[in-house]
Amino acid sequence: MKFVNRNVFGLAALLGVVSLSCDQKTGEEQLPSKIVDHVIVIGVDGLSPDGIRQASTPVMDSLVGQGSIKWKTRTVLPSSSSSNWASMIMGAGPEQHGITSNDWELDDHSLPPIVAEADGRFPTIFSVLHKAQPEATIEVVYHWGGYGRLYQKDAVSYDRTFSTEDSTAIDFVRYWKENKPTLGFLHLDHVDHAGHHDGHGSEPYYASVTKADSLIGLVMNGVRESQLEGNTLVIITADHGGKGTGHGGATPEEAEIAMIFSGKGVKKSYEVQQQVYTYDLAATIAFALGVQQPYAWTGRPVKAAFEGFSEPSNLELTGDNTTK
Repeated sequence: MKFVNRNVFGLAALLGVVSLSCDQKTGEEQLPSKIVDHVIVIGVDGLSPDGIRQASTPVMDSLVGQGSIKWKTRTVLPSSSSSNWASMIMGAGPEQHGITSNDWELDDHSLPPIVAEADGRFPTIFSVLHKAQPEATIEVVYHWGGYGRLYQKDAVSYDRTFSTEDSTAIDFVRYWKENKPTLGFLHLDHVDHAGHHDGHGSEPYYASVTKADSLIGLVMNGVRESQLEGNTLVIITADHGGKGTGHGGATPEEAEIAMIFSGKGVKKSYEVQQQVYTYDLAATIAFALGVQQPYAWTGRPVKAAFEGFSEPSNLELTGDNTTK
């Protein structure tokens, strides 16, 4: 006669319940912990890493010294404005959001988004934050009018476009100081103008980068004056670089940008090693604000830029791909 230890069956049953419970939760993710209450993104159209290195940029140099930088952030292709600005706020590439060129229009395009909200656009960081935190104030002020067609207007609290870089930055700072938004996005376009008119690497191009640096300084002064410096993350980025008087191609000059992180929770004087792409911007904003990103996003937060987070354990580095 065979004797069976009933405790074994009891343990097996318990393990089965635990396993089932774990299996049921494999599709769920816990909400990330909030790092900051405020995020500012300063997007400078056409700003290349070469422009930051060669032009006089004391403000950006100071922010790099006080924060973290990823020099060789990769754009999506084509390395054009619409595809990359969309990717930056949509957390995914053109294959997902469908904005494949500067000719894209909401009612005239060839590739539909893989998932769309009620207005037909792919989810953006603006709409995702608005749904997660309906009370959040979201400010978007932009220099290039085409930027405004890329996102859900009903998700933002303040939406303005201006004809000059100065008026754009001044209005952004005014609204920020008066309303202290959760998320502010400033778009400057004059550097791209200089690249197209005079060529990347030209003296006028570098002068336009210096002008952008002074406007970034204006924003940083506004943050300090609003007394939010200790609870704000500032990210400076671009949509593409350039070669000659153009961009859009698949060369390092066109398809590599720099991304600067500064403010609360950011590592000091740190160069990020993990690979970073323009569509990681939206994921990083969501991460910093404690918002769960949509499943359709492919971007990943640049966690290595923040204190308490290491570079990915499975990171593969080849040559000098991560250095400036």
